[in-house]
Amino acid sequence: MFAHTPSPHGILVVDDDYAIRIMLTEVLEDAGYQVMSAENGSQALALLRESPTPPSVILLDLMMPVMNGWVFCVEQQADAQLAPIPVVVLSARPSLQHEALMATVNEFLEKPVDIMRLLTVVDRYCVKQPG
Repeated sequence: MFAHTPSPHGILVVDDDYAIRIMLTEVLEDAGYQVMSAENGSQALALLRESPTPPSVILLDLMMPVMNGWVFCVEQQADAQLAPIPVVVLSARPSLQHEALMATVNEFLEKPVDIMRLLTVVDRYCVKQPG
């Protein structure tokens, strides 16, 4: 785990499952965070490269079509502008935790995600929007 100062730049949720993406977005927005989302790693990289301000943290599924989370991590780390953004993996396969943490991922949360734990983790990286 890397030391990181929380910033107010929001969260990027990357998950191919529409229901999970919407649920995470709604929970995080209800908690006061600014959220954007992508359905695969390729779409996430495009969003990150187009955004004038990078998010404070990326919540990343590993198993996705088009570009999975593993390839996304490699691409993110190869881009000097994107490499500093912390990544929290959300996966239904706890057996991947060690491998994910060795791949420059900051944290690993098992699906189904405990909402209180998710919010605690997100608080480490992201400051809520005022109002």
